[in-house]
Amino acid sequence: MKSVGRLRSFSWFVIAAIYFVFAQQISLRVANGLSSGDWFLLVESLILLFLLLVGYAAMGYAGQSQREPLKTMGLIRREGWKREFALGAALGWGGMVACVLPMAIFGSLVIRFWTDSHQFFLFFVNMLTLLVAALAEEIAFRGYAFQRLIDSVGPTLATLGMSMMFAAMHLVNTNASAASTLVTILAGWLFSIAYLRTRALWLPWGLHFAWNASMGILFGLPVSGLTVFNPVITTNAVGPVWLTGGGYGPEGSAVAVFVLPGLMIVLVRATRDYAHRYAQPVIIPGGIPVDLDAIARRQHEAAMGTATVSSEPQLVQILPVAGSTNGAAPQVSETKVDDEAPRQERE
Repeated sequence: MKSVGRLRSFSWFVIAAIYFVFAQQISLRVANGLSSGDWFLLVESLILLFLLLVGYAAMGYAGQSQREPLKTMGLIRREGWKREFALGAALGWGGMVACVLPMAIFGSLVIRFWTDSHQFFLFFVNMLTLLVAALAEEIAFRGYAFQRLIDSVGPTLATLGMSMMFAAMHLVNTNASAASTLVTILAGWLFSIAYLRTRALWLPWGLHFAWNASMGILFGLPVSGLTVFNPVITTNAVGPVWLTGGGYGPEGSAVAVFVLPGLMIVLVRATRDYAHRYAQPVIIPGGIPVDLDAIARRQHEAAMGTATVSSEPQLVQILPVAGSTNGAAPQVSETKVDDEAPRQERE
């Protein structure tokens, strides 16, 4: 029965993966018909996000009988969800600073500023685009499909599988290389750990967004080979490709290969409380109800050699024992002693 359940979960994972490819194509076609120019990427990301939310929610409702599929997917508005997003954003920004700093020290960064009013307009549009696109990718790779793969093969293999798929999606980007593919696999692993530690998408969403926004908008560097997210600051990193990543950006550098594992360690340490609160395995009750406290108390008393004092009234002998000459058992008169006897004598 367990193998049947795993096969069923894997089947839903395959359906979810195919649907993601389908949703990408639909969002691209619809965005081409609705917008162009500055708004195109934002409209495309919004349509993709909508299709993923609706499609995966329908799958969760039909396949797993989820009453609240969006919450189950990881979009649960619990206490502190904003702090989770902020923690992820801080980790993403810090990780990108660690990637860019060696470029500035051992190479050089040629920075150019664009101060036209239209560029500041693009700044906000691009910021919103990266925010929506990061959420869409997290839903696709750390949401419903990831959960079904975990049910099928476990969290470790599921993390590796989704990370490789995440990297494969970026192979079509400009200037992609073997180094950029390795870095993208590590980034996918990082985002998966962020989900597994919190069982929600807020922290990986914040991490993913801040990583991309810091790289493109703040530092003016290519984002996975894309140079469209540098409206105000454009930076040309001068130095060897292993240091700068070349035209792919910091995600194609050897520096990121070392930064991301370090960021994983920081992430695990920073999410101890979240993991203790949300990532513990669910205990499913079954069998005969047992009073565990009472059992533990009796075991302790047996080990310590202490007797349990009964709360029932005790019987004590108050009359002399009358012996018997014919061998019959002596007659004993007993009465119950309780708290009322002394009170009645005093009265």
